[in-house]
Amino acid sequence: TVDSSGKEELILGVPTQPSGLGWLPNGDLVFVSMLDRSLKRLSSDGQVHLYADLSDIAAGPCNDMVVSADGTAYVGNFGFDEGEDYAQASLAIVYADGRVLAGPSGFDFPNGTVIDPAGRQLIVAESYGSRLTAFDIEQDGSLTARREFADLGKRVPDGICLDAEGGVWVADPVNETCFRVLEGGEVTDVVELEFNCFACMLGGPDGRTLFMVTAPTSKSKGLATRLEGRIETVRVEVAGAGRP
Repeated sequence: TVDSSGKEELILGVPTQPSGLGWLPNGDLVFVSMLDRSLKRLSSDGQVHLYADLSDIAAGPCNDMVVSADGTAYVGNFGFDEGEDYAQASLAIVYADGRVLAGPSGFDFPNGTVIDPAGRQLIVAESYGSRLTAFDIEQDGSLTARREFADLGKRVPDGICLDAEGGVWVADPVNETCFRVLEGGEVTDVVELEFNCFACMLGGPDGRTLFMVTAPTSKSKGLATRLEGRIETVRVEVAGAGRP
C-alpha cells in the first residue's frame, strides 16, 4: 500500500504475480494469482489460503477481477499463454459459497471490470477488442443481455473505474492517456501522461481524486529493477461509484 504522503507498506509478496483484487463481505482480501490461475484469500490473521482454482476455465494467466457486494467474483484471463496463438477468453464466476462456474465467453482479452452502484450491471474492458462490454447481473449472479457499452476506436482499455454519473475512466496502456467515456462511446475527458497507463481508480476523501498507475512498458523483463512505475493523480469533477 501507499498513502497520499508516499508512505509505503508491504502487505504481501506474491511470486506468482498478483493482479485484480477485491474484498469479501467479511473484510478478507481476495486477489488474483496470475501464473497458477487461481484466487487467493488473505485472512485477517495474515494467512494466505487458496480461494478458488480457475485452471479449468482460464486458458491463459488470470488477470483482472471485480467482487460484488455479496462476494461473487468475476475473473478474466488472457485466453492464451505467451508464445501461443491468440484465442478469446471466458470469464470465471466464483461464488461466495465456493462454486466456480464458467461465465460468458468470446472476450478479446478481458481486462478491467466494474459493477454499478445498484449491483445490476457489470462492464468489462476488452483490450484487444478496443471496447467496453456490458451485462445485466441476475439475482443468481449470472451475466445476461450482453451488449456494447462503448466502441473505443483506436484507444486500448486496460483497468477501468466507474463514476457517479455512469462515466467510465479507462487506463490506456498504449496511447499514454487515461480517459473518461460515456455509454455510446462519447469521450468527455482525457488526461495526457508521460507513460502508458495500466490501471485507474477514483478515491480520496471525496472520491474525486483519480489515481493512475503508469509505467514506460508492460514488458516484465527488466521492469522490476528499473523502478520507473508511478502512481499519478489528478482531480476530477465527478466522484467515484460502484465497485471496485
